[in-house]
Amino acid sequence: MRTAAADRAQSLLLLYPVLRALPPAQLAALCQAATLLQVPASGEVFAEGQTCRGFPLILSGTIKVVKTSAGGREMLLYRVPPGDSCIITSCCLLAGSPYSARGIAESSLSLLLLPIAFFEELMADSRPFRDFVFQLFAERIAELMQLVEEVAFQRLDQRLAKLLLARGDAIHCTHQALADELGSVREIVSRLLKGFAAAGLVSLAREQIVVIDRAGLRQLADAGR
Repeated sequence: MRTAAADRAQSLLLLYPVLRALPPAQLAALCQAATLLQVPASGEVFAEGQTCRGFPLILSGTIKVVKTSAGGREMLLYRVPPGDSCIITSCCLLAGSPYSARGIAESSLSLLLLPIAFFEELMADSRPFRDFVFQLFAERIAELMQLVEEVAFQRLDQRLAKLLLARGDAIHCTHQALADELGSVREIVSRLLKGFAAAGLVSLAREQIVVIDRAGLRQLADAGR
Protein backbone atom coordinates (compact mmCIF):
# COMPACT_ATOMS: atom_id res chain seq x y z
CA MET A 1 0.00 0.00 0.00
CA ARG A 2 1.36 3.41 -1.01
CA THR A 3 2.05 5.94 1.72
CA ALA A 4 1.36 9.67 1.61
CA ALA A 5 5.13 10.28 1.50
CA ALA A 6 5.46 8.01 -1.56
CA ASP A 7 2.66 9.89 -3.34
CA ARG A 8 4.34 13.19 -2.52
CA ALA A 9 7.66 11.91 -3.86
CA GLN A 10 6.05 10.84 -7.15
CA SER A 11 4.34 14.22 -7.62
CA LEU A 12 7.49 16.13 -6.75
CA LEU A 13 9.68 14.16 -9.16
CA LEU A 14 7.25 14.81 -12.01
CA LEU A 15 7.17 18.57 -11.37
CA TYR A 16 10.71 19.05 -10.05
CA PRO A 17 13.04 16.65 -11.93
CA VAL A 18 16.02 18.24 -10.16
CA LEU A 19 15.02 16.28 -7.04
CA ARG A 20 15.83 13.01 -8.83
CA ALA A 21 19.47 13.81 -8.12
CA LEU A 22 18.85 13.38 -4.37
CA PRO A 23 19.67 10.06 -2.69
CA PRO A 24 16.46 8.06 -2.02
CA ALA A 25 16.84 8.45 1.74
CA GLN A 26 17.18 12.23 1.46
CA LEU A 27 14.17 12.48 -0.88
CA ALA A 28 12.11 10.40 1.56
CA ALA A 29 13.20 12.65 4.43
CA LEU A 30 12.26 15.73 2.39
CA CYS A 31 8.76 14.39 1.77
CA GLN A 32 8.32 13.57 5.45
CA ALA A 33 9.58 16.98 6.59
CA ALA A 34 7.62 19.11 4.10
CA THR A 35 4.24 20.49 5.16
CA LEU A 36 1.32 20.24 2.73
CA LEU A 37 -0.55 23.54 2.46
CA GLN A 38 -3.87 24.16 0.70
CA VAL A 39 -4.80 27.77 -0.06
CA PRO A 40 -8.12 28.78 -1.67
CA ALA A 41 -8.25 31.06 -4.69
CA SER A 42 -7.51 34.69 -3.69
CA GLY A 43 -6.06 33.50 -0.36
CA GLU A 44 -2.86 35.07 0.92
CA VAL A 45 0.19 32.81 0.75
CA PHE A 46 2.59 35.31 2.33
CA ALA A 47 2.45 38.98 3.30
CA GLU A 48 4.89 41.86 2.94
CA GLY A 49 7.01 42.11 6.09
CA GLN A 50 6.23 38.52 7.12
CA THR A 51 9.02 36.15 8.11
CA CYS A 52 9.59 33.35 5.61
CA ARG A 53 8.61 29.91 6.93
CA GLY A 54 10.12 27.70 4.24
CA PHE A 55 10.73 27.01 0.54
CA PRO A 56 7.55 26.37 -1.50
CA LEU A 57 7.27 23.56 -4.05
CA ILE A 58 4.07 24.18 -6.03
CA LEU A 59 2.01 21.06 -6.80
CA SER A 60 -1.04 22.72 -8.38
CA GLY A 61 -2.41 26.22 -8.85
CA THR A 62 -0.49 29.47 -9.30
CA ILE A 63 0.86 32.13 -6.97
CA LYS A 64 0.89 35.73 -8.18
CA VAL A 65 3.50 37.90 -6.48
CA VAL A 66 2.52 41.57 -6.20
CA LYS A 67 3.98 44.76 -4.80
CA THR A 68 1.53 47.15 -3.10
CA SER A 69 2.04 50.90 -2.87
CA ALA A 70 1.24 53.02 0.18
CA GLY A 71 -1.92 54.15 -1.62
CA GLY A 72 -3.10 50.58 -2.15
CA ARG A 73 -2.24 50.20 -5.84
CA GLU A 74 -0.76 46.86 -6.85
CA MET A 75 1.81 45.83 -9.45
CA LEU A 76 2.11 42.24 -10.59
CA LEU A 77 5.77 41.21 -10.44
CA TYR A 78 5.53 37.61 -11.63
CA ARG A 79 3.62 34.34 -11.33
CA VAL A 80 4.79 31.03 -9.83
CA PRO A 81 3.28 27.96 -11.55
CA PRO A 82 3.72 24.27 -10.59
CA GLY A 83 7.30 23.09 -11.03
CA ASP A 84 8.60 26.59 -10.34
CA SER A 85 9.37 28.47 -7.14
CA CYS A 86 9.44 32.00 -5.76
CA ILE A 87 12.70 33.96 -5.92
CA ILE A 88 11.53 36.46 -3.30
CA THR A 89 11.15 33.50 -0.95
CA SER A 90 14.64 32.29 -1.89
CA CYS A 91 16.02 35.79 -1.21
CA CYS A 92 14.34 35.86 2.19
CA LEU A 93 15.75 32.44 3.09
CA LEU A 94 19.27 33.23 1.92
CA ALA A 95 19.41 36.71 3.48
CA GLY A 96 17.28 36.04 6.56
CA SER A 97 15.06 38.99 5.63
CA PRO A 98 11.25 39.37 5.63
CA TYR A 99 9.11 39.29 2.51
CA SER A 100 9.20 42.45 0.38
CA ALA A 101 6.01 41.62 -1.56
CA ARG A 102 2.74 39.68 -1.24
CA GLY A 103 1.95 36.21 -2.56
CA ILE A 104 -1.68 35.49 -3.50
CA ALA A 105 -3.21 32.24 -4.71
CA GLU A 106 -4.48 33.04 -8.20
CA SER A 107 -6.39 29.73 -8.20
CA SER A 108 -6.83 26.95 -5.65
CA LEU A 109 -3.30 26.20 -4.55
CA SER A 110 -1.54 23.10 -3.25
CA LEU A 111 2.10 23.28 -2.22
CA LEU A 112 4.69 21.56 -0.10
CA LEU A 113 6.57 23.89 2.23
CA LEU A 114 10.14 22.72 2.73
CA PRO A 115 11.55 23.60 6.19
CA ILE A 116 14.26 26.24 6.25
CA ALA A 117 16.86 23.82 7.62
CA PHE A 118 16.20 21.38 4.77
CA PHE A 119 16.44 24.17 2.18
CA GLU A 120 19.79 25.24 3.63
CA GLU A 121 21.01 21.63 3.58
CA LEU A 122 20.09 21.23 -0.09
CA MET A 123 21.71 24.55 -1.03
CA ALA A 124 24.93 23.46 0.70
CA ASP A 125 25.09 19.81 -0.40
CA SER A 126 23.19 19.46 -3.69
CA ARG A 127 24.69 21.18 -6.71
CA PRO A 128 21.69 20.35 -8.98
CA PHE A 129 19.28 21.93 -6.48
CA ARG A 130 21.56 24.94 -6.06
CA ASP A 131 21.76 25.35 -9.85
CA PHE A 132 17.95 25.11 -10.04
CA VAL A 133 17.53 27.95 -7.53
CA PHE A 134 20.10 30.19 -9.22
CA GLN A 135 18.60 29.49 -12.66
CA LEU A 136 15.28 30.73 -11.28
CA PHE A 137 17.06 33.88 -10.10
CA ALA A 138 18.44 34.48 -13.60
CA GLU A 139 15.08 33.95 -15.28
CA ARG A 140 13.13 36.11 -12.83
CA ILE A 141 15.66 38.95 -12.92
CA ALA A 142 15.36 38.99 -16.71
CA GLU A 143 11.56 39.15 -16.40
CA LEU A 144 11.72 41.94 -13.82
CA MET A 145 14.17 43.94 -15.95
CA GLN A 146 11.72 43.67 -18.84
CA LEU A 147 8.93 44.85 -16.53
CA VAL A 148 11.02 47.85 -15.42
CA GLU A 149 11.73 48.70 -19.06
CA GLU A 150 8.04 48.53 -19.97
CA VAL A 151 6.92 50.65 -17.01
CA ALA A 152 9.66 53.23 -17.58
CA PHE A 153 9.66 53.52 -21.35
CA GLN A 154 6.31 52.33 -22.74
CA ARG A 155 2.98 54.12 -22.65
CA LEU A 156 0.17 52.46 -20.71
CA ASP A 157 -1.89 51.90 -23.87
CA GLN A 158 1.03 49.97 -25.40
CA ARG A 159 1.38 47.80 -22.30
CA LEU A 160 -2.39 47.18 -22.20
CA ALA A 161 -2.39 46.15 -25.86
CA LYS A 162 0.50 43.75 -25.23
CA LEU A 163 -1.31 42.26 -22.21
CA LEU A 164 -4.51 41.69 -24.19
CA LEU A 165 -2.59 40.01 -27.01
CA ALA A 166 -0.98 37.64 -24.51
CA ARG A 167 -4.36 36.66 -23.04
CA GLY A 168 -5.93 35.34 -26.27
CA ASP A 169 -9.00 36.41 -28.22
CA ALA A 170 -11.66 36.07 -25.49
CA ILE A 171 -10.55 37.48 -22.15
CA HIS A 172 -12.70 36.94 -19.07
CA CYS A 173 -11.36 39.53 -16.67
CA THR A 174 -12.42 42.68 -14.82
CA HIS A 175 -10.95 46.06 -15.66
CA GLN A 176 -9.70 46.21 -12.06
CA ALA A 177 -7.74 42.98 -12.51
CA LEU A 178 -6.09 44.37 -15.65
CA ALA A 179 -5.29 47.60 -13.81
CA ASP A 180 -3.69 45.65 -10.96
CA GLU A 181 -1.54 43.69 -13.39
CA LEU A 182 -0.39 46.89 -15.07
CA GLY A 183 0.12 48.82 -11.84
CA SER A 184 -2.49 51.38 -12.85
CA VAL A 185 -6.02 52.31 -11.76
CA ARG A 186 -9.31 50.96 -13.07
CA GLU A 187 -10.62 54.28 -14.38
CA ILE A 188 -7.63 54.78 -16.69
CA VAL A 189 -7.71 51.19 -17.96
CA SER A 190 -11.47 51.43 -18.59
CA ARG A 191 -10.94 54.66 -20.55
CA LEU A 192 -8.24 53.04 -22.69
CA LEU A 193 -10.40 49.97 -23.35
CA LYS A 194 -13.28 52.19 -24.48
CA GLY A 195 -10.83 53.86 -26.86
CA PHE A 196 -9.74 50.45 -28.16
CA ALA A 197 -13.40 49.53 -28.68
CA ALA A 198 -14.12 52.79 -30.53
CA ALA A 199 -11.16 52.06 -32.82
CA GLY A 200 -12.53 48.59 -33.59
CA LEU A 201 -9.69 46.77 -31.85
CA VAL A 202 -11.85 45.03 -29.21
CA SER A 203 -15.44 44.63 -28.12
CA LEU A 204 -16.44 45.00 -24.48
CA ALA A 205 -19.00 43.20 -22.33
CA ARG A 206 -19.37 42.61 -18.60
CA GLU A 207 -16.08 41.10 -17.36
CA GLN A 208 -15.22 40.12 -20.94
CA ILE A 209 -13.04 41.59 -23.67
CA VAL A 210 -13.00 40.11 -27.17
CA VAL A 211 -10.06 40.94 -29.43
CA ILE A 212 -11.33 41.83 -32.92
CA ASP A 213 -8.21 43.24 -34.59
CA ARG A 214 -5.04 41.50 -33.40
CA ALA A 215 -2.95 43.17 -36.09
CA GLY A 216 -4.11 46.60 -34.94
CA LEU A 217 -3.34 45.79 -31.31
CA ARG A 218 0.08 44.46 -32.32
CA GLN A 219 0.81 47.66 -34.20
CA LEU A 220 -0.13 49.68 -31.12
CA ALA A 221 1.91 47.46 -28.79
CA ASP A 222 4.98 47.79 -31.02
CA ALA A 223 4.66 51.55 -31.60
CA GLY A 224 7.83 53.45 -30.84
CA ARG A 225 10.14 50.44 -30.90
